[in-house]
Amino acid sequence: MLPGFETRHALDAMLRISGVIETQSMLHTGTWPRLALDEWAPTQSTLHRWTQIVGKTRLALAPMQNHWWQVVLYVTERGLTTSPIPYDGRTFDVSFDFTGHKLIARTSDGDIRTIPLVARSVADFYDEYMSMLRSLGIEVKIMPVPMEMPDTLRFTDDRTHASYDPDAAHRFSQVLVQADRVLKRFRARFIGKSSPSHFWWGGFDLACTRFSGRPAPEYGAVIPNCPAYVMREGYSHECISAGWWAGSVGGPVADSAFYAYSYPEPPGCDVAPIRPEGAYYHPDMHEWILPYEIVRSAPEPERAVLEFLQSTYEAAADRAKWDRAALERPSGWEPPPSAARGVK
Repeated sequence: MLPGFETRHALDAMLRISGVIETQSMLHTGTWPRLALDEWAPTQSTLHRWTQIVGKTRLALAPMQNHWWQVVLYVTERGLTTSPIPYDGRTFDVSFDFTGHKLIARTSDGDIRTIPLVARSVADFYDEYMSMLRSLGIEVKIMPVPMEMPDTLRFTDDRTHASYDPDAAHRFSQVLVQADRVLKRFRARFIGKSSPSHFWWGGFDLACTRFSGRPAPEYGAVIPNCPAYVMREGYSHECISAGWWAGSVGGPVADSAFYAYSYPEPPGCDVAPIRPEGAYYHPDMHEWILPYEIVRSAPEPERAVLEFLQSTYEAAADRAKWDRAALERPSGWEPPPSAARGVK
């Protein structure tokens, strides 16, 4: 078998599964907007903390799920949402609308409240958000301290982070839409345990994680302002995770990028051949990185991302000796016809 043949076959299968034929105009960089960190770093830093405030509401109220999946946010056509959160015999959700620039809270009994998304401090956002929840009859207590970042300034005292660029926020949401769409396509061929495509407000990244089914050694790395038991639960089983990260000031990879890694990491990942050109292994992070600018400038951005996701998965799964035959759709598999398309 020629090198890369399996990757190309899997990639073609993922394209078929979607049932959509993309045109060059659909795949043009216009649908993958520019998002350089130096152009929106103040807004990114503020949004990171705003999403943590909302995400911690889920953490406080939603029933525990494996790997903390109950705390994440999900991509919508206009931003991010909690999905329904249970509370006192009813449910509510909270959504960031980065097109209309407002935060929306809805309850299952019909109440709606909104907060405009404008330049304001984290402390002011926190106060208004909690007041909005109280107006809906929702009382919740969260730990008002950032997680997974060195900063320990409490949300209630944070008047440092107070930026909101509407254009940058909208472009951020559109990158999430594109990344989420591709991650969902990538997930389709895997029939083992897999997370949804979901947004982690701790790391401010979108991720989809596949599992081998085997337990993993206890996670020992230290994450800033994150209890060890959180990471032990998150990495309780062998996994290969991939996603898109918005970047951060002072981080080892400053600008936004797609990433992939294996836990535990089998030997040889650092020298494994991956695709497309421009993707690389970061020795300090122990992750594969595909810079977002390479994606958006590619002739076919979606195909470039799928090549990255598939080739890094294969590199890690083969070296870790995953039972790929049991975890993936067989070669040549086609989805059944949907009701919308009709049965021939």
